[in-house]
Amino acid sequence: MADEPSIPSSERRIPTHGWLIIPILAVIGRKTLALLEQVGGATYLCWDAFVWVWRALTTKRVRFGRHALVSQIVRVGVRSIFIVSLVSGVVGLILALQLAPPLDDFGRRDLVANIIGVAVFRELGPLIGAIVLTGFAGASIAAEIGTMVVSEEIEALEAHALNPVRFLVVPRVLASTLSMTALGVIASGVAVLCSIVISVTLLSIPYSTYVSNMVDQVKLADVLSGFSKGGVFGLLIGLIACYNGLKVTGGAAGVGNATTSTVVQCVVAIIFADLVFTAIFFALHLV
Repeated sequence: MADEPSIPSSERRIPTHGWLIIPILAVIGRKTLALLEQVGGATYLCWDAFVWVWRALTTKRVRFGRHALVSQIVRVGVRSIFIVSLVSGVVGLILALQLAPPLDDFGRRDLVANIIGVAVFRELGPLIGAIVLTGFAGASIAAEIGTMVVSEEIEALEAHALNPVRFLVVPRVLASTLSMTALGVIASGVAVLCSIVISVTLLSIPYSTYVSNMVDQVKLADVLSGFSKGGVFGLLIGLIACYNGLKVTGGAAGVGNATTSTVVQCVVAIIFADLVFTAIFFALHLV
């Protein structure tokens, strides 16, 4: 049997699918490494901030920075009350109007109170407040710290032996955590109040029926789960905003990129954290 002629290596065909898989894998690898870097950096920043808070509470010579904390709470939390209340109130009106027609098919329009109570206290209240706070305060924190990095104010602090995490990160992270906890309560209350108003006036549901149904349906676990979510969402917003601000490079363009990244990453982190909370509560039979 005659030997088959060998094909030169330069003329051998390379499978075309290889040219598609390699770039896709490269992109996935870069995105994964960037995500791991982001999570690791934010986790280390959280630990560093926690250490400074602990030292301030246990060591007299380490000042807590009460004035800075109060000013950040006013800036992050108090000034966000109006926009959070506005958005959550409108959501409460929308829920009542959207739920009434389907429930009419079963002759149970009064169950609007049951559904809105659980949905608002357990999910929508803290979630709406966190998303609004991300755009209102998270982007502002990232832009402020990023501007300090660009203008070399961070280096000036370090030159004077002042730790940037202690004086810049800790007040903002604590303020966002405390403010988001309170804003979650406010958002839930305003949404429920607006749903009561529209249900009593437009949907002809008696006030006593609405309130009794909501009280019977909403449990303490629903309220506490919403409060806990609000605190965690605020912690995530503060950490991500501060981390993106501290790693700014490239001047004004870097500040803009940090602001955009903060909003996107905060929203994604909040949604995934909400999923984790829901899974845990479901496993513990609290939902």
